[in-house]
Amino acid sequence: MHEPFSLLMSVYDGDRPDYIRRALRSAVDDQTVRPDQVIIVRDGPVRDEIGRCLDEFRLSSLVPVTFVPVPRGGLGPALDRGLAASWFDVVARMDADDVAMPHRFEVELPLIADADIVGAGLLEFVADTDDIVGQRVPPTERGQIQRYARMHDPFNHPTVVYRRRAVLAAGGYGDLPLMEDYALFARMLAAGARAVNVAEPLVFYRVGPEAFKRRGGAGLLRSELRLQAEFRRRGFTSPAEYVRNVLVRGGYRLIPWWCRRAVYRPVVAHYAERVELDPMPAPGDRAEWEYPEMPAAGFWRDQPLPVGS
Repeated sequence: MHEPFSLLMSVYDGDRPDYIRRALRSAVDDQTVRPDQVIIVRDGPVRDEIGRCLDEFRLSSLVPVTFVPVPRGGLGPALDRGLAASWFDVVARMDADDVAMPHRFEVELPLIADADIVGAGLLEFVADTDDIVGQRVPPTERGQIQRYARMHDPFNHPTVVYRRRAVLAAGGYGDLPLMEDYALFARMLAAGARAVNVAEPLVFYRVGPEAFKRRGGAGLLRSELRLQAEFRRRGFTSPAEYVRNVLVRGGYRLIPWWCRRAVYRPVVAHYAERVELDPMPAPGDRAEWEYPEMPAAGFWRDQPLPVGS
């Protein structure tokens, strides 16, 4: 028997009702192991067609639904409100425009029994799930996860299942636009969270031009610089890694969106490949690429990353 768990999804006015319906159907009705609670956070006012979609699901759902309306405040604060409404310690994330594979929770729930966060691979699609344009394979060994986290988010956020107590101990999501998950997961790792990734893709992730347009601009660059400054101040990255991240990740925010789309996969894939292939040093040895010691457990506890953009 698995632990009972909640499914957490945030919806806002920019979402499409047909995408929401499919996401919920895939993560609830079509699952071989269904959640015991569905938490839907309505992030700000939504148009009538989305409201009707949510009402329909709430009335017809096979599992209890908790509806959490909040003022428009961004994904991080919305998810923090949703976590507060969870009945259970184990919480699974789901985006409102993605599609979960039917066996997703059947694979992840046994792993969370001995972990604080579990992630998985995903397949990127555009029009439909038979239109696969890419695949993201996360680092799977603990050392790989730790190293990869110094430059990229080591977890595919739409695939994660985590323990609410570990998330709350790390300060929750906070408000760092489009990077609140990376900031949270880095704090969790620094606090000693037990992390597991499976390479197998368990979610279909919807991509398109808008995804790359949202990942640039002056506002997001400010968030990026604040994030990197916090990583450096708290010892999560070395001085050299800080400079690298500011140049590479900061520069990525400033180039045109079509350039971002062109360089995204080669840059991320190259870095992932290097992390995967680098051998682990023998105990007591320090290779050139080895990162500084992690801060002691609890180092970031009660020290949430700065909020706002």
